[in-house]
Amino acid sequence: MTAREKATSDRIAHLAAIVLKRAASPKIEKELAASALAQHHTAKHTSAAIDKIAAHVLGDAHACAEAKELAGSVLAQVRQHERAAPQR
Repeated sequence: MTAREKATSDRIAHLAAIVLKRAASPKIEKELAASALAQHHTAKHTSAAIDKIAAHVLGDAHACAEAKELAGSVLAQVRQHERAAPQR
């Protein structure tokens, strides 16, 4: 990884593991948690599909703090050239 690339922190990876173990966690939280864990100590980046989910979670006033924290982490790891161009 270069100095400019981001990776999931140990704290976020721990949160993601907790979310994945919790049976009551919603599917969307588990998807974000899985993405965050997949990017922990690797050079992997967020997919376009998870990018959209994470953006939706951050804009959802009813999303819990854990989901928003995971969403923020995975959004920070989207490669800029892979981010979709704005629609006009």
